[in-house]
Amino acid sequence: MDTDDDGDRSLTLAARFRTEVETLRWEAAGRVRIAHRRVQLWAYIDVALGFPAALLAGVSGAAGLATENARVPAAVLALLAAGFASGAGFLRSSVRIAANKRARHAWAAMESEARILLTRQAQDGEFDSDAAEAALRSLFACRQAALAAYEADGAEI
Repeated sequence: MDTDDDGDRSLTLAARFRTEVETLRWEAAGRVRIAHRRVQLWAYIDVALGFPAALLAGVSGAAGLATENARVPAAVLALLAAGFASGAGFLRSSVRIAANKRARHAWAAMESEARILLTRQAQDGEFDSDAAEAALRSLFACRQAALAAYEADGAEI
């Protein structure tokens, strides 16, 4: 009777392990997509603010040097260029892009590790609770690393 109880307990632990790993894999897959979309968004914002700033700065310089009557419009264009440039600097889109790229890679690594664990469990006939615990600890360490990847060199985003 003890062997049946141990067998049932092992099946229960194996099912719980599989459920936990699938949950972590699902979370990682979702976070990969989110990080990828954020990289695209911040790259778009970087271009949307940086290009007009550079264009307006060049036009205002040329207009200011062209004629004396164009100095006021050139000053307005220079102020607009400065506003775009300061907005781009304030948002720090390049820092956010790098942080989301790091996070995307970390979440993808976690997802891959979870897939490997699920494959190994499906192939193995027996469930080793010690190995499963070590594998879960490794996955949770990957999760912590992925969460920490959003921090850009210690700077808060």
